Amino acid sequence: MKLAVVGGGSTYTPELVDGFARLRDELPVTEIALIDPDPSRLELVSGMSRRMLAHAGHPARVLATSSVAEGVAGAQVVLFQLRVGGQAARNVDETLPLECGCVGQETTGAGGLAKALRTVPVVLELAETVRRQAPDAWIIDFTNPVGIVTRALLDAGHRAIGLCNVAIGFQRRFAAGLGVDPGRISLGHVGLNHLSWERSVHLDGRDVLPDIIDRAGEEIADSLGLRVELIRRLGVIPSYYLRYFYAHDAVVREQRAKPSRAAEVAEMETRLLEMYGDPSVVTKPELLDRRGGAFYSESAVALIASLLGDRGDAQVVNVRNQGTLPFLDDDAVIEVPAAITATGAAPLPVPPVEPLYAGLIAHVSAYETLALDAARRGGADRVRDALLAHPLIGQDDVAEELTGLLLAANREHLPWTVG
Repeated sequence: MKLAVVGGGSTYTPELVDGFARLRDELPVTEIALIDPDPSRLELVSGMSRRMLAHAGHPARVLATSSVAEGVAGAQVVLFQLRVGGQAARNVDETLPLECGCVGQETTGAGGLAKALRTVPVVLELAETVRRQAPDAWIIDFTNPVGIVTRALLDAGHRAIGLCNVAIGFQRRFAAGLGVDPGRISLGHVGLNHLSWERSVHLDGRDVLPDIIDRAGEEIADSLGLRVELIRRLGVIPSYYLRYFYAHDAVVREQRAKPSRAAEVAEMETRLLEMYGDPSVVTKPELLDRRGGAFYSESAVALIASLLGDRGDAQVVNVRNQGTLPFLDDDAVIEVPAAITATGAAPLPVPPVEPLYAGLIAHVSAYETLALDAARRGGADRVRDALLAHPLIGQDDVAEELTGLLLAANREHLPWTVG
């Protein structure tokens, strides 16, 4: 079984390789192709990957290449985990919106739109290479903003599923708190990528969410940066990305007072790459856990194994709505539990969504439709419309100012802005 990783020079990659090594019985990989345009990072990460596999006694071969066509040829699965513009562009995404009093975040708001504009055209070009070289391959997208990128891939006719670690992170956290195996926990997860809520937590079929909130509400609220009174009143657990909506002004104040997350991650990446270059390092460094993407490898292995093994189990993924949430278009991409088989992901039925959540989901989904249109066709007016539609922006003068700032800062990645 050959897997290809586009963006294989990412410091995340050893997390993925660690999962392949630990879960080899579940996913018998024989070749891992790491594809990246940066030769220095690719050399360090591929060397680290080979040492990890050898240390684990895993026989898989690691191919390191800058050629997308070579890397994806014959692959059964291609994972996308790229960052157009690197941490420097992310830093702009996280700091530029603050000039206009808006949250600075790389996957939502103005920063998320900037990332979508840079990323969607690149991903679609890469996907065409996959179509030519490995027409039967599944594309699994980790590239943010996952919902928008996944819809772009699906709209272009690719065999694609979007994946995020928020749901599996909650599942593992709840299982640890209850002292049970994670496989006994299923989530009533609903929403969009980075805009989701856990409305139930079933342990062996019994909803234990009220017990979890009663027992660990303070701890959970603190980790999310939200008031425990909110969680107890709602009776649900929001993803941590909801803090950008529920505590917007407080987040802006905090972001203005400290270095960006991009700056922190850039420092971590420098240290991680140094470790990856050390021949004595043969296991995943502990520092990688602070980089983000907890349980990234487990979610990837589970999805790939179910797709290739036609298992039919339920996993939380990003998939076409197909009537699941009746207040959205069928073509919208949502994040819900889905049955995973050899034919793809089919969303499972979802209990009616309360207006408090449905309204925000519909609002952000409409923004995503406009954002994707702007990413595919370009144009300052389309960018302005997307910003105006986003609930974290939504004011004409702010959208106007952000449009100019955003386009100026991303000019080198947006050819349509030139001239």
